[in-house]
Amino acid sequence: MPDNYAIADQFSLLSKLMDIHQENSFKSKSYGSASFSIEKLPMQLESIPKEQIASLKGIGDSTARKIIEILETGKLLALEELIAKTPEGVLEMMQIKGIGPKKISTIWKEMGIEGLGELLYACNENRLLLYKGFGEKTQKNVKEAIEFYFRHQGHFLFADIETYALHMQDVLASQFIENTFVLCGDFVRQMPTLEKLCWVTDCNEQQLAAFLKDNGFEATSFADDVLHAKGIENVLLEFQFSTTEQLQKRSFILNGAEAFVDEWLNRYPASLDDMQTDQDAFTAASIHYIPSFLREDPAIIEKAIKGSVMDIVQPTDIKSIIHSHSDWSDGTNTVEEMAKACIDKGFEYLVISDHSKSAFYANGLTEERVKAQQQYVDELNRKYAPFKIFKSIESDILNDGSLDYSDNLLSTFDLVIASVHSNLKMSEEKAMQRVITAIENPYTTILGHPTGRLLLSRKGYPLDHEKIIDACITNKVVIEINAHPRRLDLDWTWVARAQDKGALLSINPDAHNVEGYNDIRYGTLAAQKGGLKKENNLSSFSLADFEAYLKGLRR
Repeated sequence: MPDNYAIADQFSLLSKLMDIHQENSFKSKSYGSASFSIEKLPMQLESIPKEQIASLKGIGDSTARKIIEILETGKLLALEELIAKTPEGVLEMMQIKGIGPKKISTIWKEMGIEGLGELLYACNENRLLLYKGFGEKTQKNVKEAIEFYFRHQGHFLFADIETYALHMQDVLASQFIENTFVLCGDFVRQMPTLEKLCWVTDCNEQQLAAFLKDNGFEATSFADDVLHAKGIENVLLEFQFSTTEQLQKRSFILNGAEAFVDEWLNRYPASLDDMQTDQDAFTAASIHYIPSFLREDPAIIEKAIKGSVMDIVQPTDIKSIIHSHSDWSDGTNTVEEMAKACIDKGFEYLVISDHSKSAFYANGLTEERVKAQQQYVDELNRKYAPFKIFKSIESDILNDGSLDYSDNLLSTFDLVIASVHSNLKMSEEKAMQRVITAIENPYTTILGHPTGRLLLSRKGYPLDHEKIIDACITNKVVIEINAHPRRLDLDWTWVARAQDKGALLSINPDAHNVEGYNDIRYGTLAAQKGGLKKENNLSSFSLADFEAYLKGLRR
């Protein structure tokens, strides 16, 4: 039988969900008041005769009937119906400090956002500022509250955990100068998301446990030569204890996918004996070195037998910023500031690609504003030559696959990035029709963030990747590897396939401010896992090569 607190919680949730769904505000308030009254009752509702419940202060007939329903069935049908109509991500928003039901309703109903990851992404793009009730301070508070919430869910983006991982490595190395700590596992494999950080160490188990306890870490398990611990950051730390002689062998096994390691041990069982360095295994096997981030598909072993596999794109190979936004849409810097930052960082050119008119939520550009921005870019190009700013747009792919400007206007851009931003709930058939139609548009140059996913929060719409890759090759459309750490879309698992088939890809930061340029590194790390070569990456083209490429596309 539910107690008063459980019953009050159901009425509180009912009140909030009614506000979110914009239902009867009078009833919503009455249920919210009832929740407060029920909590304060000096006796349990189950002990009160049912016919007397309606006479209790703050209850009333309607609420009494619902209380009796809960007491008799343990459920509240009205509440269950609302929960069933509410996306899981919207329910999760109710856990975030600083956004009440009214704001959640705006976020969901007006902004079309159905998850915390999407909401955080919108905060980073300053989209909340475009809606009533959301000022700069509110957006900042919401962003910080979501980040705090994610930190306590135990699953992290690589970009969010990297600094902490390297800091812990330094702390351990400086504290245990007589021992070795090898950071390994998913972190050194450059996995886009991680659930834990892992070390292999020859440190004394009890000494490490004592050190961690003294520094505010809590051991969550300690058995079979493995210690798990967590600190205030809520990151799971795993320490695998080993002899000094077996340390490199153990880390090698942890630094590859299971399929890769099984194939390696089957081919070269003796190669891990007497290892002193990671390179020793490859020397013993007489094949070229395979870095940890490529130890996924066993097929990489055959490639390493034939030659080096190290000719892959590096962050320093990126010559340009392709896909960036300014304060003309939802960016925070001017086009000039974005250009100057490019010059300061040594980039040869900038592709400014603000949102198109359908992206009203992002202050998308009307036809008139497009022309005004293009004139402004011409002025900046005269001012900053030989550096060049290319005129582009991130054009929304509409429901039928068309782009949201006329061909006349699309023809005025140097290049067009086509992306899906709205109505993401699609069957594979609908998604394929929509995206293929956009790819076949003669003005589409780049397919932006192909699946629309947001890591740890939104799966993305279903696509037949093989057909998308083939369509891009046929129509000479570049496939974006969106470098934002929450996107990394195209996923690294499809990069090798796209490259092998002959597709051109492009590591693009999707920067909404000058700091966003730093995300190029995370896009490059993801691209490296797919073995992308710099010659197959558009953003590695020199200015002259990029101009020649665009010229070759013109119909």
